[in-house]
Amino acid sequence: MASVTKENIGNLHDKLTIKISKEDYYPSFEKAIKDYSKKANIPGFRKGMVPAGMIKKMYGASIFHDEVIKAVEKEIQEYLNKEKPEIFAQPLPMESDMRNIDMSNPADYDFPFEIGLKPEISIDVLSKAKPVFYKVTVTEKMVDEEIEKLVVKYGEMKDAETVTVPENVLNVTFQESDAQGNPLPETVSKDNSILVKYFAEDFLPQLYGKKLNDHVVLQLKNVFGEKEREWILSDLGLEKNNSSEEKYFRMTITKIGLVEKKELNETFFDQIFPGKEINTEDVFREALKKDLQQQWDAASKSQMHDQLYHILLETPLNLPDEFLKRWMTFNSKKEKTPEEVEAEYPSFVNQLKWTLISDKIIRDNNLDVSDEELRNSMKEEIGHYFAQMNLGQDNEWLDSYVDRMMKDEKQIDSSYRKILADKLFKFLETQVTPEEKPSTPEELLTMQHHHHH
Repeated sequence: MASVTKENIGNLHDKLTIKISKEDYYPSFEKAIKDYSKKANIPGFRKGMVPAGMIKKMYGASIFHDEVIKAVEKEIQEYLNKEKPEIFAQPLPMESDMRNIDMSNPADYDFPFEIGLKPEISIDVLSKAKPVFYKVTVTEKMVDEEIEKLVVKYGEMKDAETVTVPENVLNVTFQESDAQGNPLPETVSKDNSILVKYFAEDFLPQLYGKKLNDHVVLQLKNVFGEKEREWILSDLGLEKNNSSEEKYFRMTITKIGLVEKKELNETFFDQIFPGKEINTEDVFREALKKDLQQQWDAASKSQMHDQLYHILLETPLNLPDEFLKRWMTFNSKKEKTPEEVEAEYPSFVNQLKWTLISDKIIRDNNLDVSDEELRNSMKEEIGHYFAQMNLGQDNEWLDSYVDRMMKDEKQIDSSYRKILADKLFKFLETQVTPEEKPSTPEELLTMQHHHHH
């Protein structure tokens, strides 16, 4: 008769020993041999007429082994269903000598497994949490800058004869050359498109007045700031190093463009805010200011969510470290060294802690996502995506598109997680009273670079 015994071997770390006797697996082994002999195709025998003894000789050892393992797995599953221990993952098999499993000498066997138990979780840290809401207040200057961006973005590109202003757009061809501008043999030429204002200030006079097909000889280190230099190097397929930056290039102008900025009139206002019927610049500025304020408030909220995430991660949790390290090794596709496990363990634990804590909050507060919420979220996402394409008011295609997406498990899973995470953070907001501090866009953006969860 099978039995399971449990002993503690460490912090939240137990050993389960599954004992099985001959009567737990031998009858099913004999049945498996019979079934096999009915199905086996062996030359010289009619199907279903192969003697059981022959099957036993040929395949017995492997069938015997399978039946023993099946009996063990059945026992362990029954134990977990009955006792319901709160465990991480599945029980891990411990070292046991499989060579003792011998078909010609059926016996009682012991199989040891280890389990890691989940800790008790208390989320008291929230009651003492003092997150900060970094408030960016949109200024008239920020509205001016946004209008400048929009009139250029929606403006019309016109061809120009000569380079005259920082706003000119140049299509150019870079070809590696010598210091005099003679192209080097075996070098490729690369096309690019660059705004004149991206060149270094002291280089601009060399560009002004240039016409189509004119060229200049340059070294990247002398004509671009660090950020622009990086993306030009990457466009040219070059490594970021001194030798790349010191190469000479012959840069030939193949096209000169200038964006004709949009006028601030009703047509433009309607393009930015469709259907809002904005007819004066003052009302347009007000709508833009409100829009920008919402964007900055959303960014501030997202940064505050990041604080809450880190506050919760500081919840002290007692974890079965030894078991979890074994589990990491056991579940890895390739063998991990003890050093690799130690190095990866802290970030593994952070993810695990977040999963345990967020799962508890979700469970305790019955946070869930309904089919309708999933559907609406997908609809909104697709609507948002296609809004730029001006497809009019026909919503029938949208519904059938959503129907198709609702059949895609991957899509459902990703939307479900996103909505649930939003609900979780909205709930967390209700549990704290943030302190508001004024902030600049630059300060907030710097904070967001450290943002992750």
